[in-house]
Amino acid sequence: MSAGTYTPRPGAAPVGRMIAAQAAFETKMLLRNGEQLLLTVIIPSLLLVLFSTVDVVDTGSGEPVDFLAPGVLALAVMSTAFTGQAIATGFERRYGVLKRLGASPLPRWALMAAKTLSVLVTEVLQIVLLTVIAFGLGWSPHGNPFAVLLLLVLGTAAFSGLGLLMAGTLKAEATLAAANLVFLLLLVGGGVIVPLDRFPDGVESVLALLPISALSDGLRDVLQHGAGVPWGDLGILALWAVLGLGAAARLFRWE
Repeated sequence: MSAGTYTPRPGAAPVGRMIAAQAAFETKMLLRNGEQLLLTVIIPSLLLVLFSTVDVVDTGSGEPVDFLAPGVLALAVMSTAFTGQAIATGFERRYGVLKRLGASPLPRWALMAAKTLSVLVTEVLQIVLLTVIAFGLGWSPHGNPFAVLLLLVLGTAAFSGLGLLMAGTLKAEATLAAANLVFLLLLVGGGVIVPLDRFPDGVESVLALLPISALSDGLRDVLQHGAGVPWGDLGILALWAVLGLGAAARLFRWE
């Protein structure tokens, strides 16, 4: 028997196939995790339904769902790209999963690409679900779909960088506490449910520079008010993305 006739051939699979397989695995693990589902699906959906149907927060003129839907979409991006990814990656690092994967044929950059792809797939599922719920509540979106897509992509990049930075520098328990605390603080002070103009002027100016505020306000300008490309909000998100991803790439510890 001549050499090279064995099937399958020994050796690593193509990088693209490895990334797709790892991304599928990451997505399945996320969707099977009860805590992750609570953050990514249940909480955003409940907030959208509750505050759209119960007059608790003054969202200004117009239907409450028109104000709330863009903010909840921004919250969904943050819950997956930042909070969920930070917690999951932090515990993978603690238990040595990242160290073992780093020694496998899957390159480390490909592992990060697979995690990013998993985040994007989860976000698509979230956005579809929340959009269906919002339409059922009477949502009437406007604006340029390209501007919405650009905001979501830059928002994902910004929150992913910050989540990986936290997971790669803090202990897993500290990451768990910090990520959940940041989620709650930004839910209240990031323009998701409560309009930023309800805060004092000095506080509002600071809060407007946060990535969640830029994402929620940008989506609201486009989807509620029919504005064009919100360059100011995109600039804030791009800056956070560069700083977060750059710091994560430099400071992330695999062990």
